[in-house]
Amino acid sequence: MENINIIATSQVEHIGKNLAKKGLKVIFSEKNREGKRYFPDGEVYTKISKVLKGKTIVLHSGAPKPNDGLVELEIILEILRKSKAKPIEVFFTYFPYGKQDNIFEKGETNAAENLIRKLFDYYGISKIYVIDAHFWGREWVKKYPVINVSAVDLLIQSALKDYPEAIFLPPDIGSERRTGLKLKGLKKKRVDSYLVRIKSSQEFKNIVRGKVVGVIDDMVETGATLVPFYEECKKGGAKEVIALVTHGVLLEGIERIKSKYSKLYLTNTIDREEVNVDITDLVFETITKR
Repeated sequence: MENINIIATSQVEHIGKNLAKKGLKVIFSEKNREGKRYFPDGEVYTKISKVLKGKTIVLHSGAPKPNDGLVELEIILEILRKSKAKPIEVFFTYFPYGKQDNIFEKGETNAAENLIRKLFDYYGISKIYVIDAHFWGREWVKKYPVINVSAVDLLIQSALKDYPEAIFLPPDIGSERRTGLKLKGLKKKRVDSYLVRIKSSQEFKNIVRGKVVGVIDDMVETGATLVPFYEECKKGGAKEVIALVTHGVLLEGIERIKSKYSKLYLTNTIDREEVNVDITDLVFETITKR
């Protein structure tokens, strides 16, 4: 195995500890002399007192605190930029600002691409890994050495243990683009962050009738997409509906899904109590076999 140093930010300590148990060299971001990660005014503090030579991968999740997490990440990358730790890679279990991946209206910017460009151009990152990136499939991504690591197979394997007869569908064209699954007979219109309207055709009803339907999506925030998808499945005569989700971004959305669906399969890319699918082996295999 290649000599690899892992630096885990505070938002992925749970994954860092698991990787350490598998024999990887893991360094955790440190607190201040008072044992805190924040100054009294709310500014983020972190340090890496022991930087090792050689290939270093910074492991980070963009949630549950996307803004504070980015500050912590940039402090660590600046420390590494001035060190002998080379090459430097970043592994996002969940990419922050990934939904702002396109310009839809005048005055907006592509925040996802801006962050990726900054990591490569300023911090000298050689490679970025992202688990189920929301922006995956966008044309602009091809310009950068970004590797999308899919947790879809892991989720499906977990679901099939309980529901061997399940069929799996995407809830919208974005999920279709990211997963490769085919969307048939559904039309989605987003009104706002909390309201999505989905209409299903007879084709969709024919697909789901009498079936255990597993919907696969990269994230749950408010549940605005997955709740109406569930309702359309039930209208179409689905026997049961289960949700397979990589990123549990907001607790309110997780709770909405759990209250509707027969079961939620959720990975631990973000540290939540509700997770039941572990990505540690996926991360380990990705970074040790590349």
